[in-house]
Amino acid sequence: MSASGVTVREIVANKFDISVEELSQETSFIQDLDANSLDKVELIMLFEDAFQLEIMDAEAEEIITVGDAETFVERALNAKR
Repeated sequence: MSASGVTVREIVANKFDISVEELSQETSFIQDLDANSLDKVELIMLFEDAFQLEIMDAEAEEIITVGDAETFVERALNAKR
């Protein structure tokens, strides 16, 4: 797992008040963490702040699981390099 993946999980764990160990790539924000639309918007904003990224609405809609978030952040950071 990349360093950014660990940080994504830390952000998710902190937001939903759970341990990082409870998260997997398959963990769904809505189905597993009971996130509502506001939770998801706040989570996207946390990712943007933590990684200095801009995540478009269409891209945010595709981020459904922790693994999706990790992949998106990793690709976005690589593209910035």
